[in-house]
Amino acid sequence: MTPRFVVLLAASVAFAGSVHAQDAAQPKGVVELFTSQGCSSCPPADAAFQKIVGRGDVVALAYHVDYWNYLGWADTLSSKENTARQYAYARALGRSNVYTPQVVVNGRDHMSGANLDAIDQKVDTFAGDGKGLDVPVSAKIKGEEIEINIGAGQGKANVVVVYFDKEKKVTVEKGENSGREISYLHSVTDVETVGMWDGKATNITLPASVMENPELEGCAVLLQSSTPQGDPAAIIGATVLMSGKNI
Repeated sequence: MTPRFVVLLAASVAFAGSVHAQDAAQPKGVVELFTSQGCSSCPPADAAFQKIVGRGDVVALAYHVDYWNYLGWADTLSSKENTARQYAYARALGRSNVYTPQVVVNGRDHMSGANLDAIDQKVDTFAGDGKGLDVPVSAKIKGEEIEINIGAGQGKANVVVVYFDKEKKVTVEKGENSGREISYLHSVTDVETVGMWDGKATNITLPASVMENPELEGCAVLLQSSTPQGDPAAIIGATVLMSGKNI
């Protein structure tokens, strides 16, 4: 993937003071939806995901996968990297297969993306039993840099930056959802690991000298552990940066 350290620079210049981290209150959890424009079962999950995003109390990310593209409609937001992340979660969770719509909560458990009650319950359960976002994470634009601050805690984890677009409206012209116009929120465009955390309070500064995608509207910072095989596992801290022009 192409590095995107500077996804919010244009917004910070053109809208000075309006780009900010949603860290006034730490999010309760991280909800990652795996979906597809070519999946007939996915629109109810996409609608549930809109409600989750609208409440604003979790970090919500939607990964469009590409393995349904053969059904007659190539998902315009899909990527092989998104599919690879879902398969990596399957390995970490001891599963032999993947499905859509699937939600992974805090990198720890999965469920149907259409079951909003189950998602909410899982987020609350994890937050109450020590499997929530216990390590504080914040991020902000400082001059021409992105500054990430991570508090102290237990264990080791990767510092992962996930870039996404706030909203994309797509008219599906073929396949199982043919004729439907669907609004997709927080669709992921890139994921990259930018550092490591070893339990000590850590500051990471990313250069913002080049803006490769001025249309990109936000990014999440995940503090995520990994399995011995390198697959993504428990998320123990997170925050979001959004462009003020879209809030």
